[in-house]
Amino acid sequence: MALMEVKVPDIGDFDEVSVIELLVKPGDTVKAEQSLVTVESDKASMEIPSSSAGVVKELKVKLGDKVRQGSVLVMLESDSVRAEPVEAPREASPSTASTSSGQASSGRPVEQKAPAPVAPAAAATGPVEVRVPDIGDFKDVAVIELLVKPGDTVKPEQSLITVESDKASMEIPSSAAGVVKELKVKIGDKVNIRYLVLVLEGSAGAASPAAPPTTPQKSESASASAAPAAATASAPAPERTIPTAALPPHEPAAPTGALPHASPSVRKFARELGVPLAEVKGSGPKGRITQEDVQAFTRSVMLGDTQTKALAAKAPAGGAGAGLNLLPWPKVDFARFGPVERKELSRIKKISGANLHRNWVMIPHVNSYDDADITELEEFRVATNKENEKAGIKVTMLALVIKAVVAALKKFPDFNASLDGDQLVYKQYFHIGFAADTPNGLVVPVLRDADKKGILQISQEMGELAKKARDGKLSAGEMQGGCFSISSLGGLGTTYFTPLINAPEVAILGLSRSSTKPVWDGKAFQPRLILPLSLSYDHRVIDGAAGARFNTYLAQVLADFRRVLL
Repeated sequence: MALMEVKVPDIGDFDEVSVIELLVKPGDTVKAEQSLVTVESDKASMEIPSSSAGVVKELKVKLGDKVRQGSVLVMLESDSVRAEPVEAPREASPSTASTSSGQASSGRPVEQKAPAPVAPAAAATGPVEVRVPDIGDFKDVAVIELLVKPGDTVKPEQSLITVESDKASMEIPSSAAGVVKELKVKIGDKVNIRYLVLVLEGSAGAASPAAPPTTPQKSESASASAAPAAATASAPAPERTIPTAALPPHEPAAPTGALPHASPSVRKFARELGVPLAEVKGSGPKGRITQEDVQAFTRSVMLGDTQTKALAAKAPAGGAGAGLNLLPWPKVDFARFGPVERKELSRIKKISGANLHRNWVMIPHVNSYDDADITELEEFRVATNKENEKAGIKVTMLALVIKAVVAALKKFPDFNASLDGDQLVYKQYFHIGFAADTPNGLVVPVLRDADKKGILQISQEMGELAKKARDGKLSAGEMQGGCFSISSLGGLGTTYFTPLINAPEVAILGLSRSSTKPVWDGKAFQPRLILPLSLSYDHRVIDGAAGARFNTYLAQVLADFRRVLL
């Protein structure tokens, strides 16, 4: 039985990732490609597989340790070492030393032969295929971003694409340098390990991912040629000079000294809500904390059923409590009063519910209501649709309102801004979100650069986005980056309502059903088509006078659409 090291392979553009889970222990029998540990960077979490089969003799890492490519994870007892790519140079050292014992200097032959295993890695010229490396226990991950294009020059370890699973997103690096000749994937493709990503016009300078860790191996082999057995046992020591990582600042109260078990996306979600992950109980596999767990914890705190340790420490001695100091949510056995049926909230409602709750509690909403006379605008809309009937494009009132809103945002830039700490970020672009009702709940697609598009193009793109929303095919990018949102209930009814601001935006406009009303023109009452406007805005950024001016100006633009040209 041979004692061998299992090291961290090439895991892409990640340096010093944290060990967040140990999947084996001394005495366990592992198979080749079986996961040994789970590591996490600021971008993704992934499982590191074993390069060979055997019995775990010793664990060389513990929870919280920082590791990198080439770090020793475990010592395996194995009857075969052919699967360990870094063992060959180590065994070559003593054999070379023994065969050259009659020479004047036994060290020189070892130094000359040690580089041999890495020579083939640098010999690649011409077309080079770059494939998906071992990214852990992920299957059929989706390509969500292309970071290079044909003609680009890339370096070794430069990120090529971004992929996303149901657990994490990560960037796939290049294993060589060269010029991108052909991309073999597109956004939305599902890829696995060894899947062809692109073809490079390589060069002799193409780097091998295995090259960096072999450099210290050669010096260790040369220095340990007199005592090969001792070298195998002592070699891991230099690899573990990094102390155990301190707990992240947002998890100061982790009770066990271990990092909370959660994916990077869940950690980011928890940070945004200010949730201490160490106090959240995970319901996922092996106690993994899911987004639903974070949402449930947040609801529990807001309802007064749970109190975080940090807030409990700050609570006044008089027992006033923290948060909103609300009474606990009533727990009722509804079945006592009659038949009931329980249904799980849809995924969209679970996610949007937590965001809306946060926005309602944290943003000081002010509401302003007004009426817009859209009599002439409706006549223009009907005439435009008749003229473009053959083109199949139907102009809606919402498309016209979007164009009018852009004009109002240009006149009142505070409405096209976002709070970032103590600073106000004024946006020089005009991306308008519009609420879309779907079978699974409310989503908000974002129409980009509305200021640069005409009414027909806006109507066409809105129709495409709305269809994708109903079909559940909207990408995350198509729901991000909005400056201002519009929620239209005109097709359903209602007169006025209070729309909730979609953070980090500072305002939202609600549209209700238009109706014909008598309006006094100075001489007589005239029938006019009136559109109710409901504006909600963040009072930290916008005061009441500005809110009233915005609504008044928007109503004027809708009444006389020529103002859009001003």
